[in-house]
Amino acid sequence: MTMNGEDINLHQSFEAPGKGDSIVNDSRPCKTSLVDTNSCKEHNDALKPAVVNAQGEINPFQPRPPSLPRLSKSNKSGSVEKTVRSRRLRNSQESLSDQAETGSSTDSLKEDQTVSLEGGFALSGSTNLRSQDSNVRPLSAVAIGSPVLRDRGSSFSEDERRPHSQQSDPTDNWMMSTKVHLSPVQPVGPLPALEKTFVSATLRPVNRIDKDCLDYAVLHRENLGERLHRNLSDSRLLENMGSDSASVNSLRSNYSVLSPIRPQDVRNRSFLEGSVLGSGALLGAEELDRYFPDRRVGFYIATWNMQGEKGLPANLDDLLLPTDSEFAQDFYVIGVQEGCPDRKEWEIRLQETLGPYYVMLYAASHGVLYLTVFARRDLIWFCSEVEHATVTTRIISQIKTKGAVGITFTFFGTSFLFITSHFTSGDAKVYERILDYNKIVEALALPKGLPDTNPYRSTSSDVTTRFDQVFWFGDFNFRLSKDRVEVENVMNRTVGDDMSPLVEHDQLSKEMKEGSIFKGFQEAPIRFFPTYKFDIGCDIYDTTSKQRTPSYTDRILFRSRQADDIKVIKYTSCSSIKTSDHRPVIGVFLVKLRPGRDNIPLGAGQFDRGLYLEGIRRRITRELKRREAMKSQSSSTICTIS
Repeated sequence: MTMNGEDINLHQSFEAPGKGDSIVNDSRPCKTSLVDTNSCKEHNDALKPAVVNAQGEINPFQPRPPSLPRLSKSNKSGSVEKTVRSRRLRNSQESLSDQAETGSSTDSLKEDQTVSLEGGFALSGSTNLRSQDSNVRPLSAVAIGSPVLRDRGSSFSEDERRPHSQQSDPTDNWMMSTKVHLSPVQPVGPLPALEKTFVSATLRPVNRIDKDCLDYAVLHRENLGERLHRNLSDSRLLENMGSDSASVNSLRSNYSVLSPIRPQDVRNRSFLEGSVLGSGALLGAEELDRYFPDRRVGFYIATWNMQGEKGLPANLDDLLLPTDSEFAQDFYVIGVQEGCPDRKEWEIRLQETLGPYYVMLYAASHGVLYLTVFARRDLIWFCSEVEHATVTTRIISQIKTKGAVGITFTFFGTSFLFITSHFTSGDAKVYERILDYNKIVEALALPKGLPDTNPYRSTSSDVTTRFDQVFWFGDFNFRLSKDRVEVENVMNRTVGDDMSPLVEHDQLSKEMKEGSIFKGFQEAPIRFFPTYKFDIGCDIYDTTSKQRTPSYTDRILFRSRQADDIKVIKYTSCSSIKTSDHRPVIGVFLVKLRPGRDNIPLGAGQFDRGLYLEGIRRRITRELKRREAMKSQSSSTICTIS
């Protein structure tokens, strides 16, 4: 180095390494350059000292280039004094070249090296550590004037962007330990979005949710407590959170479909009262939303005049389980007029057809009038006690061929009334049929013990006003006020399913418009041919001497306390059952539900267990016979040559 015209050769001198130090001295001269005092100051100010933790360890950050020498104001002598503090280990008994890494986890180095010039200059020096581990990469040179490593914010690219006079020597390396401390990697940009379902493809079928459970709602949280109430294994919930098989199983084990019950509630609650929205209500909003998130339940209504025939159809699938329906319904209500003599056999056949998914909730009769209610077996816990009543419209009460039978129950907080009836027959007896209707609505004594869900809208003279949802179906015997020839001509001209030319002559539709019968009731549009009167076993209307006019005698009507609570899905006839002179009429409805109070007496899951077992036994026997027949056909001794 040349200063004030004099050549000064500076060489590094190091103190003797302490015990346990493994350092190789580098006798290369320090390369320094004189720069402007102001530029040196600016460069050194830009280099902020790194942070040392409480144990004295140096954070493993990427170093900055060394600081440049600055010109001191006083230069009293030309001699250069250089002091280099050697590296000291926290434990002097451990060596830097410990390749086995048997040292303590706190074997960090305390770096404090300073180079000073008596002549007013602070020189930067560097040493090289010859690592015995070929996999260890030496760190870049750092400023010896700084007690610790610099912040990682700068890089070699920043050093290269500086003027050549301020750049450090690339040959200088900083001493390092064989234990390399890796610094955390910081992302250069935003991380990619994590897939919500990151379970492997082989495990996804394991956690697949059955279609029966897809009607559960999305996750619902209370404002207080963030308490979970709905089934957490629902696929809709999995769409809102990332999960794998382990997390799904964990959620299933912690939160089931049922709400938790506190011992204090069991001690104190009498269940004779309770708010509709109260937490933990047996029939409240929480329980309703869990099973019916849309708050609508499906009802399948069927009415059929069996004509008293002893022989039942070989198969009732077309009556209860038509192929054009995508799903079965929650409740099946079947009303029969002029039923078969063996009522028990009729109920067993219904159970056999519906199978193990359904149980008979209740059955009532009035002579040959049968009314049966089947429910999905997992819904019977939310039904109240079932009540029934009967009314005869005959002058002599012992003759029970005409009249009505009604069944009522409450499902959650919605009360239902189902009535099947058989009115007076005859083409011209419209007035008698109106009298039958008036007697039924006044004399049907329901409800008996069940609470009225809305007593302010009930009247004592009309039973249909005491319930939220009412379905009235049966053989009403109303006819078409036209000659048979004219009716057949209209039927022949009918295109598609537009039956309005026939309905214009319907006696019931006319009386309902005038308000003389079925006040407040509605009927879905009729899009099927008249269901009365056919010859047995065929699709030909009456060919007897009476030549009765085809008519819509079999009907399904409904009434609701709230507008639009009942939505019609299907209203048609079953033309495949031909054992009677009447065709069955079926209707599918979606009915709105409301939460209930704790004062509703529950039915405790009661159903006819004996009927259920007999129906399942017959179903199994039928299947075994079918398989045996197929097996016998496949093992036939007749040979065929093709």
